[in-house]
Amino acid sequence: MTLPRRAAELFAAEHGHAPSAVWSAPGRVNLIGEHTDYNDGFVLPMAIPHRVAVAVGPREDRALVAATHGDDGELHRAEQVVVDDLRPGSPTGWSAFPAGVAWALGEAGHPVPGLDLVIVGDVPNGAGLSSSHALQCALALAMLDQQGRAPGEPGAPSLAEIARLVQRSENDYVGAPTGLLDQTASLRCVESHVLFFDVRSGDAEQVPFDPRSAGLELLVIDTRAQHSHSESGYGERRKGCERAAELLEVKALRDISQAQLPTALEKLPDELGPLVEHVVTENERVLSTVELLRSGDYAGIGPLLNASHTSLRDDYRVSCLELDVAVEAAVQAGALGARMVGGGFGGSAIALIPTADRERVESAVRDAFAQRSLTEPRVFIAIPSAGAGRDL
Repeated sequence: MTLPRRAAELFAAEHGHAPSAVWSAPGRVNLIGEHTDYNDGFVLPMAIPHRVAVAVGPREDRALVAATHGDDGELHRAEQVVVDDLRPGSPTGWSAFPAGVAWALGEAGHPVPGLDLVIVGDVPNGAGLSSSHALQCALALAMLDQQGRAPGEPGAPSLAEIARLVQRSENDYVGAPTGLLDQTASLRCVESHVLFFDVRSGDAEQVPFDPRSAGLELLVIDTRAQHSHSESGYGERRKGCERAAELLEVKALRDISQAQLPTALEKLPDELGPLVEHVVTENERVLSTVELLRSGDYAGIGPLLNASHTSLRDDYRVSCLELDVAVEAAVQAGALGARMVGGGFGGSAIALIPTADRERVESAVRDAFAQRSLTEPRVFIAIPSAGAGRDL
């Protein structure tokens, strides 16, 4: 049974009638361009088949009543809130996600009515695949649907505007200082493409990406090393980038070119230089990757993936043992390139591999984890998939 139909069935069982709509949004893998989004830079994400579905229906009161279907097979209800009383900081926990999205929409002139919501998803939590943003994007679309303001309808916000509203929910209500990559990917990616997105300008290009046509696959290695932006050094890195931009007298690190980098580094304290070096070189790697993909040279991006991981590990310092083990084992077993993805400190890595070598690479990664007594990783192939949309 598909996720949307499962969400609809659970909604009917919970509320005694069918939902008025079911919307879903995918998780994402960022092919390259990590920690560049909040520096006004370039990113290159794609949606994955794993999604979050939200069944929605109206209520006669002003309450927001949400429930999620957990791994234990039970429905777990969020703290019930009144949409008129929403304030950042309350409620907390996962209840903050539907509350935060409703608050952000209301602040932008899209007041949310009372709603029943039932949520079902299969994006792995804590894997750096943006499960929280898939949830919030699906929630935003479901809530807008109930106002008659779903994408394409009169008075509806654009997908780009919805992405920024979800970012505001995450930043100002949930309290996580995320950039704009994840929301944009979940909403705007299309099947068999990666999204070349300029965060500053908002310009987006769908770049064809079908590795199977070249005898390749993109392997995702979920290390099962849990990460949390709020408990990690993500916020510290972001503040460091902002401080470096101030010292260099630019709006954002996006404004420093590769040619300007040596001079820029001379002006910075030692602790900020590596952050700037990563952002500047990562933007260049995104541009180089796009050019290779436009020409159909999928294999040629492998060294860029490797260089991205090295920079994230050594300059940005957001890798960890599990991610390094995954990348090293995959490359040694025949991957053309590999790197960590997401915020870091855990989560997932990706590896571009020849299809014929999949079994060997997977076995090598699992053996490397076992040799170090690490939790066995979860491994799957990422297929560039469709972005968010209405399912029922």
